[in-house]
Amino acid sequence: MDINFEYYKIFYYVAKYGNITKAAAALGSNQPNVSRIMKLLETQLNCRLIIREPRGIRLTETGQQLYAHVEIAYRHLLKAQEEICGQPSSGEGTVEIGATETALHLFLFDILHDFKTLYPAIKINIHNHTTHETLKQLSSGKLDFALITTPFETPKSVRCEKMLDFHEILVGGTKYKDLRHAMSLSDMKNYPWIGLARGTATYELYNDFFLRHNTDISLDMEVATSGLMLPLIENNLGIGFVPKQLALPFLQEGKLVQVQIDCEIPRRQIQLVSDKGRGKSLAADTFYKYLKNH
Repeated sequence: MDINFEYYKIFYYVAKYGNITKAAAALGSNQPNVSRIMKLLETQLNCRLIIREPRGIRLTETGQQLYAHVEIAYRHLLKAQEEICGQPSSGEGTVEIGATETALHLFLFDILHDFKTLYPAIKINIHNHTTHETLKQLSSGKLDFALITTPFETPKSVRCEKMLDFHEILVGGTKYKDLRHAMSLSDMKNYPWIGLARGTATYELYNDFFLRHNTDISLDMEVATSGLMLPLIENNLGIGFVPKQLALPFLQEGKLVQVQIDCEIPRRQIQLVSDKGRGKSLAADTFYKYLKNH
């Protein structure tokens, strides 16, 4: 099937803006021409890609499927163009990074300031998702690389490099100040627990941890991101495992107390994950090497 690749570019902008008029403006074209090209593309593919609505367009299921591929291809072409034509050095360009929230707070935020000072013209887009979703986006080519918190299943196509070791502690608000002496997990069963929701790597980690210690503990509150845990715990809504580095300021201010338990909490890491078979733009490679050397 011989389809003009310019049609895919126009489809990309229509899908991106969700509006044919806006897409035409971004392309330096006009609305009738963009509409004509979209009809031609649909005819050649023998399927419907968009549905017109009062305030724009909506992608059909087939349109969403096509956009997932076109978006990746278009981004790679733009990066190649930047490297060849418009980027004489590694000091410009855009980097797409995936990061779990723990990796952001424990590792990435500290590095970004110095890196941006050295390379102010490099744009960095950070995509914050669960470990599973981040790996999925990396495999699909939407990310240059990712910073992920262990544990996670490592696909054969990726390379993993340890960036940081960290460990978590069990903490509660001031309401739980009497829990300073070491207790068994079974003794903690009836206290309210706060943790990351089902489907996250952290949930599976601690679910296995409880099972290994023959303790059936269920969460009273499940949260979508680790950033929500500390405020909830600080407000005496329950106890939970959080990175020691993040909890330390609250412990020092007396807003949290550490709850001692008589078993070892699993050690964790932040790893730098990249696709073995895919090259990086100059900008992405510059930041990648900076992270490794840091």
